[in-house]
Amino acid sequence: TKFPTARIKRIMQADEEVGKVAQQTPIAVGKALEMFMVALVTKSADVAREKNSKRVSAQMLKQVVESDDQWDFLREI
Repeated sequence: TKFPTARIKRIMQADEEVGKVAQQTPIAVGKALEMFMVALVTKSADVAREKNSKRVSAQMLKQVVESDDQWDFLREI
């Protein structure tokens, strides 16, 4: 994955309720994070293309989050 597994493990273990973390767990979380980012950025790129823009802006990310129920958990932030 593109995300550092040691950092993911450290973030996971920052939670007091999380005990030991299996070696494969941060790798799986990193891959899931990578897939999440690809999906979100791809949808945002589609919005950018619709607006004839070469850049994805925060407003375009916001539009994706607000227009699709798949991303509703991000609406608070």
